[in-house]
This record gives sequence, structure tokens and C-alpha cells, in this order.
Amino acid sequence: MTSPEAESLPADPAPEEPSQGAPSAAKPAAEPPADAPGPADAAAPTDAAPADPPPRPEERLEKAVRAAEQALIEFEIAVETFRVEVENFSRLHHQKLGPMYTRLDELDAQIAEARAARTGDAEDLRLAREARARVMPMPGVEELFHGWIDSEGLSPEGASMLNDQPVRPPQRVRPSADARRLYRDLVRKAHPDLAQGEAERTRRDAFIARVNHAYTLGDEEALRALTAEWEAGPASEEQPPSRSEELYARLEWLAERKEMLTLVAKRLEDGAIGSMLRVAQDDPDGLLDQIAEQLLAEVAGRERELAALLE
Repeated sequence: MTSPEAESLPADPAPEEPSQGAPSAAKPAAEPPADAPGPADAAAPTDAAPADPPPRPEERLEKAVRAAEQALIEFEIAVETFRVEVENFSRLHHQKLGPMYTRLDELDAQIAEARAARTGDAEDLRLAREARARVMPMPGVEELFHGWIDSEGLSPEGASMLNDQPVRPPQRVRPSADARRLYRDLVRKAHPDLAQGEAERTRRDAFIARVNHAYTLGDEEALRALTAEWEAGPASEEQPPSRSEELYARLEWLAERKEMLTLVAKRLEDGAIGSMLRVAQDDPDGLLDQIAEQLLAEVAGRERELAALLE
């Protein structure tokens, strides 16, 4: 392979040999001007700017590891964000709609029992027993009244409603946009996978646990305080790895971590709550209200059916 230096130099022309017995017709070349560049001048630019040496294999591996680390962190942010949304949506779904589902099961059992009492048919009696077995325990007072009344009486929210005082707004399904932005910035800066030593990883693990807790609660003020705390703390020391084997091992670990997170994300997406969130990505709170209206209509229909059987 020709080197860059060799390619930049012109090839010397081959000398012409005069033919035997024939006078040369070529005239002597004119003297070049004094300021014309000579062969030494033509080679000067190549000598002044030598080509950069190729990067070491360790440098290429290090770049690949850093790129894989950043990609994994972004993927973990996406999975954790979705997990928090699924968890919050599941909790609110249970709080708001759980009593309605329980009421529907109870009405189905009562309808089956009333029908079996009328007909006395063996199949109707079997269906009544199965319907009764599916009934969940009756919800407690706290569930029925969404926390307004408990075993000790009215909660602060319930008392506020009776006294025409402002009531604490219900929690949203997902944290606010500012909370999501603060969370992503903190994770990108303080993720444990960026640590180069065991002590630094331990510090980052504890810090990220606090960040995740604040994000789950949607606490913007706590996330801002954690941002200020991290910026005031010691900066992470990035040291290039010393051996290629360590970099290869790091890449293998990152790949295994990505596969594990992919399985977690798939389970979240394929679950009932995850599927509902995908249907209503822009307004999950509105989806809960829509389902509640449908369940209330079903409860009213079951109650009418039961009343007709008991007449």
C-alpha cells in the first residue's frame, strides 16, 4: 500500500536515450525563472503536514463502550419512565374502578342466585354457585369513599367537602413535564453505569434511588434539590480503561443489561395496564373517567335486571 507521503510526490520522468546516428532535434530546456518552485519546494508541504497516526484499538473500543453506555442509559430512562406511569395508572385504576368491578361481580352473583331460585334448574344453581365464588370481598369503607371516610371518621378531604373548603386535587397518572425533564437530566448525569470505581458506583446507586423515589411521587421540588446536590458534589473521574479485555467485558455486560431491560419493557407493554396506556397516551386520566362512566352504566343495568327478577 502506497503511503500518503509517496502519493503526494511526483514521479521522476524516465530519461530519453538519443537514437544512434541521428542528431537530437530537442532543444535544451529553457532555464526556469528564479522564483519557480523546484522539486524540493514541491515536497515541502508533505514534509510540513505529516498524516495523523491511526487510532489505537483501545481508543476505538473506548468510544464503542461510551456510545453503548449512553444508549443503555437512555433506554433505562424510557423503561423506568414507562414503569412509573404503569404503576401510577394501575394504582389509580384500582382506587377509582376497583369498587365498581366488585359491585358488578356482586350484582352478577345476586342475579344468578335470583334466577336459580325462580327456576330451581340444576344448571342455574351451578352457575349461581360459580358466580358467588367469583365475588371478591366487599371493599372497605376507605375504598368505597376514595379515602374521604375511614375507620376514624372523616378524612381532611371529606371534612373540606362538607365545609365547602377547597379539596386537594387528585393525583395525576404521570409526573409533570418538569418532573420528567429533571428526572432525565439527573439520571443522565448520575447513572451508576458511568462510575469507574466501586465506591463511586455505591454513591451513585444511593443517589439514583432517591431520584427514583422523588420521581415516583412526582415531587418537583425534591428533584430540583437533588439536582443542586449533585452539581455541588464531587465530579466523576473518567479514566480510560487500561486493557482491551476490560472493554470487551464491559460491552458484553451492557449487551446483557439491554436484553434484560428489553424483557422488562415487553412485559410492561403487554400487560393490561400498559396496553391501556398505549391506547390513551395523551390523556390517561380521561381514559379512567371514560371507563368509570361505562362501569356505572353497567352497574345501573345490572341493578334493573336484578330488580326485575326479584319482583
